[in-house]
Amino acid sequence: MPRTLHIDFVSDIVCPWCVVGLGGLTQALETLKEEGIEAQVRFQPFELNPQMPPEGENIVEHVAGKYGATPEQSAKNREMIRARAAEAWPGFEMRMGETSRIWNTFDAHRLLHWAGETAGLEGQAALKRALFEAHFTRGEAMGDTGVLAAAAEAAGLDRAEAAAVLAEGRYADAVRAAEALWVSRGITGVPAVVVEGKWLISGGQPASVFEEALRKMAGEG
Repeated sequence: MPRTLHIDFVSDIVCPWCVVGLGGLTQALETLKEEGIEAQVRFQPFELNPQMPPEGENIVEHVAGKYGATPEQSAKNREMIRARAAEAWPGFEMRMGETSRIWNTFDAHRLLHWAGETAGLEGQAALKRALFEAHFTRGEAMGDTGVLAAAAEAAGLDRAEAAAVLAEGRYADAVRAAEALWVSRGITGVPAVVVEGKWLISGGQPASVFEEALRKMAGEG
C-alpha cells in the first residue's frame, strides 16, 4: 500500500556530509516513489559551531583546532567529500578549498524556519539547496544577511521579507527551542535523519543505504 513517511532532516548549512546525506536521501526517495513510498521532509536546525564569531574561521585552521587534522589531511578529506557529494548529488559543485571559511549559521537556521512556516516544505527545501550552493559552491559568507536574503530570492521566496526576518531577529526562540529538542533526543552529530520520530539514519549515507532502510521502515509502519 502507498505510504508517506515523515522525516526530520537534522543538519547544518556548513556541514559537507549533510550535502552528501541530502543527495543520497533525495535519490533514494525518487527510486522509492515507484514502490508507492514517499516522504515529507522537514529540515531541523543543528549548529556545529554555535560559538563561531561573525567573521567566521578559515576551514584549515578550524579543522586543525577542532579535530587535530594537518593541512594535508584536511585537503585529502575535502577531496574525498567532494567526490562523495558528486556521486550523491549529481550536478552539485562542492568547491571547498584551503581559503574556504566556516561560519556561524544561526541566522540561516532562522531563515529556514521562516521558509518552513510560510512557504511549506517545498519552499524550505528550495532554500536549503540555495544555502548549500551559496556556501559550498560559491564560498559566500553565511553570516552576511545580504547573502542569506539573496539565497531566499534564489529559492523563489520574498527577498524583502527574508531581509526583514533577519533584521528583526524573528524565530530566534523557535530555532533555539528546536535545537535543544533534538539535542535532548540524543542528536550529537549531523546529518541525522529521523524517520517517523522513532528511527534514526546517521551520517552522509549513499542512496542505497537510505533506500533499504526506508523501505524496511515503510513496511514496519
